[in-house]
Amino acid sequence: MRVTDPVQKRAQEILDAAIVMIGGQPRSGQEQMLDAVARTLQADTHLLVQAGTGTGKSLAYLSALMGYLVEFPKRRAVVATATLALQSQLIGSDIPVAADACEMVTGIRPRSAVMKGRSNYICLYRTRNAGVEQDALFPETAPSPTSSLGSEVVSLRIWAEDELESGGVGDRDSAPPHSSQAWGQVSVSGRECLGAAKCPFASECFAEGAAAKARASQLIVTNHALLAIDAMQGQGLLPEHEALVIDEAHELPDRVTSAATIDLQPRSLARLLQRARSHLTDETASMCDKALEGFEEELDTAKEGRVNSDSPLLLAVAGMRDALRKLISALGDPKDDLQLQLLVSSAKESYDAAAALSSVSNAAVSWVSLHADGSRALVQAPLDVAGLMGEVLFKDAGAVLTSATLTIGGDFTRMAASTGLSQADSALSTLDVGSPFDYRNQGILYVAKHLAKPGRDGVEEAVYEHIAELVEAAGGRTLGLFSSMRSAMRAAIFCREELDLPILLQGEAPLSQLTDEFRSTPEASLFGTLSLWQGVDVPGPTCQLVLIDRIPFPRPDDPLSQARSRAADEAGGSGFMEVSAAHAGLLLAQGAGRLIRTVEDRGVVAVLDSRLATARYGGYLRASMPNFWPTDKRDIVLEVLMRLDREAQANGK
Repeated sequence: MRVTDPVQKRAQEILDAAIVMIGGQPRSGQEQMLDAVARTLQADTHLLVQAGTGTGKSLAYLSALMGYLVEFPKRRAVVATATLALQSQLIGSDIPVAADACEMVTGIRPRSAVMKGRSNYICLYRTRNAGVEQDALFPETAPSPTSSLGSEVVSLRIWAEDELESGGVGDRDSAPPHSSQAWGQVSVSGRECLGAAKCPFASECFAEGAAAKARASQLIVTNHALLAIDAMQGQGLLPEHEALVIDEAHELPDRVTSAATIDLQPRSLARLLQRARSHLTDETASMCDKALEGFEEELDTAKEGRVNSDSPLLLAVAGMRDALRKLISALGDPKDDLQLQLLVSSAKESYDAAAALSSVSNAAVSWVSLHADGSRALVQAPLDVAGLMGEVLFKDAGAVLTSATLTIGGDFTRMAASTGLSQADSALSTLDVGSPFDYRNQGILYVAKHLAKPGRDGVEEAVYEHIAELVEAAGGRTLGLFSSMRSAMRAAIFCREELDLPILLQGEAPLSQLTDEFRSTPEASLFGTLSLWQGVDVPGPTCQLVLIDRIPFPRPDDPLSQARSRAADEAGGSGFMEVSAAHAGLLLAQGAGRLIRTVEDRGVVAVLDSRLATARYGGYLRASMPNFWPTDKRDIVLEVLMRLDREAQANGK
């Protein structure tokens, strides 16, 4: 490869050294990606680059970043990921390799650091003032030291002090086993934090330490959520940076949407009022109680789904907003009262949510949501986050967005639009470096065309019979990806009754435990829903069949999808194609990608939804998936699965 720019030259030298260090081989796709990323960083432009599984994309962009930081030592870069698994891989493996190679080639080792949201770090103020603070602020939730929750909190408090003595980072990932409720007792959000100027333990604070290390580093690894919150709130959570790489970029729009979503729940408001009551006059307390009662009554009687502008619920929320304003005024200035400052922060957060939810906006969607425990909440999310990302996230820094699945329907158009990067922008480049896998010869895409298309009530009994038939032919070795937990459970029950093979079901044990058991037990199958579509990596003959029960369109009653689809129709586009089909195409690409993880893998992706073959949008969806050999012949697929099972058993796998 002919290289002229200094960043490209440095990056290529670093990648070559890294490949030698890990005993790897040069890969054409990896080198194409390296070249494109280096040019993008050098020119301070934008790039969408799709790199299939097995390309080695992390090492490609890290080598380019190292070359960039060597050539521009006063600049800083941020890498943002969606999952903890990739973040851990980068921190524990990929970055050290790239940094070692960089140091060997250039004599320079760019400093790197990890940044997470403040609530990911244990709070010393909470742990060292646990008894006083919980009695004062959380009397209804303060755990007894002898309770299970209390034992977890005590364990976390001891661990925090041990972390200080040993120089640990104090983040949740390295903590002893605990529940989310226990972690909530020993951590604070960014808004609840007292701040370094007021907290008596600021000099020891784990979150402040992580931030200080980040400010002293050139390469910062963070997550999509913190990146989004930093951009939206303008709080300066992340140090200023000139380059940005977003891995797992297909998840970015959803992560930004989640970060921008707010809700209001009677249960949390009741806790807030209980904590504040001793600071309120009888008149203010009565006003707050009546407002909460009115909000709860209207919320309980409101229909699930989108809230319209004439809904009486909005008046109740406005009353809650006014009551919270009076409550905040009554609390006054916390000054040096640190516990009261925490209370005021919580009250302001609730007030902001009530203020936003008290009216209907064309830029947002509000709806009533029913939680699994039966409680209700009023929720609001932005109708579109593309503008936010384009105007804020990518405005001041060159950006590289990469993933194994960025093309939907065969091109980058939808992803460029949903992330705020328009292909009409001359500063945006796109590149698909392909995959080292020979999908056509390694896998089969089987569409069960003979089955009836799914109805509103789900799939017919014949689908479960066919699932059992396929699993039996494969000798287990099956990852079942279902559109709902109800379907996954029905399939698991049916197969357990019909087959003498172990069927693992998501929810019956921690997902990590189920995945480990699936990986170590070839005759086992693992059935589940969304987290399995994107979060399972099981190479080898343990997974030779990926089952997809139906095309994963968004739920037809999902208020946000409905609103976005309607907005697309009103703008002259196709809401179905731009929202529902795009969502389904991305998930199908992710789900089908579970099958082939190495060059030795072989198997079948079986889609039991005939619409993939018969509907007018079927070709668009198939173009989003790996280029497997297609068939709708049941007998061929059963024979292939049985042959693969025999071969695996013969090889002792």
